[in-house]
Amino acid sequence: MNKNILLMADVVSNEKGVDKETIFAALEAALSSATKERYGDESDVRVSIDQNTGDYESYRRWTVLEDDSEEFEFPERQIKLSYARKDYPDIEPGEVIEQKIDSIDFGRIGAQRAKQVIVQKVREAERAQVVEAYKHRIGELLTGLIKRLERGAVIVDLGGSAEAIIPREHMIPREPARPGDRIRGYLYDVGPQVRGPQLFMSRTLPQFLMELFKLEVPEIAQGLIELKGAARDPGLRAKIAVQAKDKRIDPVGACVGMRGSRVQSVSNELAGERVDIVPWDENPAQFVINAMSPAEVENVVIDEDAHSMSIGVAEDKLAQAIGRGGQNVRLASELTGWTLNVMTTGDLESKKDEENRGILDVFMQELDVDAELAGVLVDEGFTSLEEVAYVPTEELLKIEEFDESIVEELRNRARDVLLTKAIAKAERAASVKPADDLLAINGMDEETAYLLAEAGIITAENLADLATDELLETVQLDENRAQALIMAARQKLYA
Repeated sequence: MNKNILLMADVVSNEKGVDKETIFAALEAALSSATKERYGDESDVRVSIDQNTGDYESYRRWTVLEDDSEEFEFPERQIKLSYARKDYPDIEPGEVIEQKIDSIDFGRIGAQRAKQVIVQKVREAERAQVVEAYKHRIGELLTGLIKRLERGAVIVDLGGSAEAIIPREHMIPREPARPGDRIRGYLYDVGPQVRGPQLFMSRTLPQFLMELFKLEVPEIAQGLIELKGAARDPGLRAKIAVQAKDKRIDPVGACVGMRGSRVQSVSNELAGERVDIVPWDENPAQFVINAMSPAEVENVVIDEDAHSMSIGVAEDKLAQAIGRGGQNVRLASELTGWTLNVMTTGDLESKKDEENRGILDVFMQELDVDAELAGVLVDEGFTSLEEVAYVPTEELLKIEEFDESIVEELRNRARDVLLTKAIAKAERAASVKPADDLLAINGMDEETAYLLAEAGIITAENLADLATDELLETVQLDENRAQALIMAARQKLYA
C-alpha cells in the first residue's frame, strides 16, 4: 500500500504539473478524513506521510484551553488545562497534545474519496499558480480562444490551465462571439475565486483602446508619442488624446497611419468602432476645442469654480457638435474631464451678456460705483470682488480710465465688502450649518450651501425634493445654476 501512495503522487504530479508537496498534502487530508470516521467526525486527526518510503503515521490531537475558556465546546478535540497538566506539567494554553493512534489502511479509505480530495487540492494549487502567473500582468492585452458562453459572459482559454472571463458588460454590444473564435481583451483584475475563472478581461474599457494603439503605432512604444487618455462608447465611437514628445512628429498622422491603416486595424478589432484621434493641449480650452472635433467651436466660456465650459457653435453645426444621443459632447467631456454645455453662438453670447449684467449689478451694488465704472471692470475681464481686491495694483493701473486714487479706493471698498461677508459667514456658521452631503454636491460651493442652509435647505435630500421655481422663490440664484444643483442632488441620492 505504501508503494501505491508514492505511485499516485508521481502520476498526479506529472499529469497535472503540480508539485509533490501539494499532492502529499492532499493524500494526508484524505487519510485524515477517513480516520475521523473511526474516532468521530468532531475529532482532530493529523496524518504524516514519509515522502521517501510512503509510510505514514496517524495522530489524534487536542488543543489546550484555559479551564474557564468560553471556547471549550468540543471535548473530542479540546482539553482543559488542568487535565492536560496531569500528563504534561509544562504545557500551556494554545498548545496541542498529540497521541499516536492506529493508522487505517490506504486501501480502506476508498479510491473515490482519495480522488475527490486530491482533485480539489490540485485544482486549488492550479488556481493559485494561475493567480501567481498573471497577477503581475494586469494592464496587458491577452489573447485566447473562446471556450464557452455563460449568460452573455465569455470564458476564454488562455492556454495551460488558465481561463479568463469577459463579463457581459465588458463585451462590445452586438459583437459576435462563438466557441473556438480567437479573442483579445484587456486584463483589468486578477483575484482568487471559489469557482470559475479568476482572470477578468475587458473589451470595453478605454485602456483596451489605448493598448491596441500601442500595438499598432511603433512611435508610442518608442516613447515618441504619449497617450493622454481615452473615452469610449463601445462599438460605436471613441476619442483618444495623443501628444508628441518630439515636435517634428505629427501624433495624429502617426496614429492614423498610411491611408488610415493603423486606426483602421484598431477599429476592426473593436467591431467597427469609429475612433477620433485628438491632439492633447495643456490649455484646457484648446484641448476641449480639439476634443469636440469634427464640430467647429466658435466660442468658449470657462467656469473654473464649476469646472465647466460653455461651448458656442454655429447654429447649423449644433446637431453635429452634440452628436447622436449627445454622444460627441459626452465623449469630449469624459476625455477632457470638463463638464461641457453646448449651445449656439447666439445663445452663448446671450448667456454671457446675462452673466455680465449680473456681474455689473454686483459691482455697482457692492462697490457703490456707477454703471460706467462697473462696466469698465467687466469689459476688462473682472468677474468677482476678490479679483478687484487682490490682483496686483499694476494690473488695475493698466486700465486706461483708472488712476492711482481710483484703484486704491476700489481695492479698499472690495476688501471691506469681503471682510463684512466673511464676518457674516462666520456668524451664520455658528447658527446654522449645511450637512456634509449638501456641501459634497457637484457644483456646490460653501457660500451657496450656507445660503441654502439659512433658508432651511440643510441636506442634499432637502434640495433634491425641490422644484427649480420653489428653490428660486427661497434663495436668489441663477435659474440654470439652481436647476443644475437640484439635478446634482438627485443624482447623488438616487444614482
